[in-house]
Amino acid sequence: MLRAAPDGVTLAVRAQPGAKKTAIAGIYGEGTAAQLKVAVQAPPLEGRANEALIAFLAGTFGVPKSAVVLAAGELSRNKVFLLRGITMARATAVLAQRIDT
Repeated sequence: MLRAAPDGVTLAVRAQPGAKKTAIAGIYGEGTAAQLKVAVQAPPLEGRANEALIAFLAGTFGVPKSAVVLAAGELSRNKVFLLRGITMARATAVLAQRIDT
């Protein structure tokens, strides 16, 4: 789900557009193929769900929206985001607080 990158970390996300509210919905998959499941209120039209995901992830990890880059999966439910300027330890700690285990 999280991988170290030269300028931050990458986060694998499974988007669920059209939800009642934008929130972390748990983990999708297992092991190295695990993804953070995020319910997104915005519909998957004209990039609105991607924009909502970027804003949500920026708020969740405490980084500016410009530090969250959609690296892969623009038209897919399976996405990879680059979170610039955040360490692996901090990203792991944030997710540990936000995910019900």
